[in-house]
Amino acid sequence: MVTPQPLYSEERHEERLRGERLTAVQTTLLETMAEHDLKTTITFHHRTVEAQAFAEVLDRVARRLHAVDPGRHPESVWTGWLRGEHEMEHRTAVLADFGRRAGRAILANCRVLGEGVDIRAVDSVALIDPKGSAVDIVQGIGRALRQKPGEGKMATLIVPVFLRADENPEDILTSKSYGPLIRVLNGLRAHDERAVEMLAIPQENQKRIVQPSRSIGKPPADGEAESRLLLRFAAPRDPALIAKWINYQVLNTERQDWRRGLEAALRYQEREGALEVPYDHIEGAYPLGRWLSDQRRAFRAGQMSGERAAELEQLGIVWDTADAGFERNLGAARAYYELHGTLAAPRHATALDVAVGQWLTNARRPGGLGKDPDRAARRAAALAAIDKDWNPAERGWTVDWQRHHAYLAQLLAEGARLSASCRG
Repeated sequence: MVTPQPLYSEERHEERLRGERLTAVQTTLLETMAEHDLKTTITFHHRTVEAQAFAEVLDRVARRLHAVDPGRHPESVWTGWLRGEHEMEHRTAVLADFGRRAGRAILANCRVLGEGVDIRAVDSVALIDPKGSAVDIVQGIGRALRQKPGEGKMATLIVPVFLRADENPEDILTSKSYGPLIRVLNGLRAHDERAVEMLAIPQENQKRIVQPSRSIGKPPADGEAESRLLLRFAAPRDPALIAKWINYQVLNTERQDWRRGLEAALRYQEREGALEVPYDHIEGAYPLGRWLSDQRRAFRAGQMSGERAAELEQLGIVWDTADAGFERNLGAARAYYELHGTLAAPRHATALDVAVGQWLTNARRPGGLGKDPDRAARRAAALAAIDKDWNPAERGWTVDWQRHHAYLAQLLAEGARLSASCRG
């Protein structure tokens, strides 16, 4: 009698697949570090449990590789992991130990090492699970690209791509499995647009990156250098196919969106005479308001080329919509002052269809002119240029008292005289 084997449940099958993927990524990472003699790598994960698992079993994989090829792989590697919930004391200790000793070091990170976190420079970043926001991806890439002025180091970005069982490497033009790599390449464009555009040239026609050879256990010979492609896959790929894929999936998609957004902005500007577009405005079928908001964000972050900024400026874009709104309200305040001789307006007052009374009330409140102190000072000076007593609280009295005082001063200036009862 043959005893039937118990079937794997769907949960056990998924768990086994996750374990196999984890081992495959760890092995590939260690092989890549060995091939290019990388010393310090930060791995970026979307989930805490994945960062922890990656770090806790990595040394076991390193020992297996060492047993197979001890000349290529060290017997052990330094590993650690961080998450946002870790105490500051623990975080500081891990960051201080990372890369401090000789040998290879891998730090698994889940939403900790963004901008503003001080850490020593690394030579590579592995975006193990690039499912986070575009900002997270850009910050992860920035960790690898960050260097001291004149350092001239080479940064390595490592991105795992898993093909389905029915896919071949040549299916790159139609496969969705390369989505993580596409997201990373789009993030890289925020740092170096020209480098990504170079990938659209078949790499056999490109000048390769050249750096001194650093083979393990072998000092570089005179004139010896390592030649590396900008984009390299674990298995060989047709350079012409890769260039076509970059054009199709990265460059043309973004360029087409830019042209569509610019054309929609031009139509709006020609019709309305300005480019003050509400965020939720749809021009035709295109979300113009949201697109312009994205362009302002890119401009403030320094991620927009001068050519593109100039195109939008020719259409009259306002980069800082908060300042534009202030200028519009300031014009209404000026009109109110010209009519009433004071900015001590009651809350219900209006001018030029603007609720200027309520706006001035808000401006007088703490922080009412904005959180940035320099901007707030400029705005206060602009209001004081209209009426030096625009904020009566600075002089110790109320808005109502200032308004009545201003009206009385105007009457006296016009020749009115105070009665005896008023003097009393």
